[in-house]
Amino acid sequence: MVDPVKIAQDTAGGAISVSWLMIALPLLGAAILLLAGRKSDKWGHLLGVLMSLGAFVVAVLAFIQILGLDDALRRQGVHLYEFIPGMVDMGLLIDPLSISFALLITGVGSLIHIYSIGYMSHDSDRRRFFAYLNLFVAAMLLLVLSDNYVGLFIGWEGVGLASYLLIGFWQFKPSAAVAAKKAFIVNRVGDFGLLVGMFLIWSTFGTLAFKDLGSVEGSPTVTAIGLLLLLGACGKSAQLPLQSWLLDAMEGPTPVSALIHAATMVTAGVYLVVRSGVFFQASETASLVVTIVGVATLLAGAIIGCAKDDIKKGLAGSTMSQIGYMMLGAGLGPAGYAFAIAHLIAHGFFKADMFLGAGSVMHAMNDEVDMRKYGGLRKVMPITFLTFIVGYLAIIGFPFLSGFYTKDGIIETAMEHGAWMGWLAAIGAGITGFYMSRMIFMTFFGEKRWDKEAHPHESPAVMTWPLILLSIGSIVLGFFLIQGNRFMDFLGPAVGLPEEKPAFHVFAVTPIALATLALVAIGAVFAWYKYGKSEVPVVQPRGSFLTTFARRDLYGDALNESLFMRPGQWLTRIAVFFDNRGIDGLVNGLAATIGGTSGRLRRLQTGFARTYALSILIGAALLTGALLLVGNI
Repeated sequence: MVDPVKIAQDTAGGAISVSWLMIALPLLGAAILLLAGRKSDKWGHLLGVLMSLGAFVVAVLAFIQILGLDDALRRQGVHLYEFIPGMVDMGLLIDPLSISFALLITGVGSLIHIYSIGYMSHDSDRRRFFAYLNLFVAAMLLLVLSDNYVGLFIGWEGVGLASYLLIGFWQFKPSAAVAAKKAFIVNRVGDFGLLVGMFLIWSTFGTLAFKDLGSVEGSPTVTAIGLLLLLGACGKSAQLPLQSWLLDAMEGPTPVSALIHAATMVTAGVYLVVRSGVFFQASETASLVVTIVGVATLLAGAIIGCAKDDIKKGLAGSTMSQIGYMMLGAGLGPAGYAFAIAHLIAHGFFKADMFLGAGSVMHAMNDEVDMRKYGGLRKVMPITFLTFIVGYLAIIGFPFLSGFYTKDGIIETAMEHGAWMGWLAAIGAGITGFYMSRMIFMTFFGEKRWDKEAHPHESPAVMTWPLILLSIGSIVLGFFLIQGNRFMDFLGPAVGLPEEKPAFHVFAVTPIALATLALVAIGAVFAWYKYGKSEVPVVQPRGSFLTTFARRDLYGDALNESLFMRPGQWLTRIAVFFDNRGIDGLVNGLAATIGGTSGRLRRLQTGFARTYALSILIGAALLTGALLLVGNI
């Protein structure tokens, strides 16, 4: 049974009625830059920034308009055109959930565009880079603004294409080309799950429009739909078991890493789970699996981050972990949705801050990514250092910064649903305190371990101003969103409200909060003892079995090889053998038999008249004899 959701169709006017411009502007920018080619080299980057900023302005105006509407009218549909007759029309859904994502994508995305002007200033293909950035933003906006699963899936695939183009942007590097292919292929597994889930939704409910899926009764089919959608989410959001592509994706330019991790690709899976909450709320099994995947991934990502010397891969491990927290919150239903999305938004700011900060360090260190060759950079890069510190404090959950409010909200809500998941999430916070402090000490403190060719310096203003703005958001957003359940009330018309609002308060000091802070402090102190107090060796030490386990990404690639790649190779070889010896063997054998027989019969054709005359005589004699024999019988 499905109850439709009430959506006001094309009634609001104003910015909401032209919200399609959020998608059209960056898409137009990408088209112009790709079609203009080298003619746009001098101004292409400026056009890319303007198109992203234009989309941000439309998002802000639509957000302001949403705030002025009553709760009952805060789900506005914008019809665009008939897409698949009898199945789905193409339209947009402008509601608190989609507009929150639109603000994050266009706001943080625009800052990344601006930063890229300086970061990519010496790249001869900068114009093409900005075209791909615009395409990435447009695809992600289509994904979150569509009012149906078909439009969402088109945006979903667009995000996959754009990530492939950007991860492999420096395709002259074999490692970048391989990483792009890996991300594309791994995501195809998740995309298959999403596509089959969509088939099940259509065959079961006869619709793919969100407005027609108001409430759903639990059933094995609904559980299957939830699990298939989760598989899709795991691919895009790099959750176990489809996480292996994320760390390799660091081969792309650093602004790409920031955009993927902060504002676009990896957040798509969380959006899918929350937008499809009707299925997960109807199936306890599906929602439980979401929380298990979230807890397992937040721990796995944190453990991986502990052993990475590559600054970008260390941050990538932290993204895995933080998205795991969001998945955990999303699996808790309406009580966790607000904290999950609030953490996603806050994470977008402090993760972009740190990725761009890492890019600033790399820019100053001749693209060196090994933290063992850093040290003491706080003195020569004060703005990068201070803004990175803000992001660091936010992600570890330091009191009164964004991560403290949003992540602790997830942990406490999880504790109310099951102590095991709450305590595991708290342990993950403690590990976060360790590996992020390790990164800070190895990069900005201690003795200089630079190469002789390195002459570090502060980045230009076009790169540092985005860092400053992102760090401000990392400080204030958490408090603003969580205080008085402000964000939960705002999201209510889109995702529903819990029967009882959580008692979590921004100024409350609970035993769980104190325990979490204690674990974070222990992790930070241990990192100081290992990497702040002690000298950091320039050459990576061998390490224990656990260190090797983490350095090799928990053997995720080896597991995929053993379970999927090698069995796939054997199946391929068997199929090729059967094709060659079976199907082709039968066809080729028949052809060979006919060919051999005709070759032997051909010898009878000598070309001599006497031979043919003798053959006719013998044939006539045989025929006459046969006739006489038959006549006598």
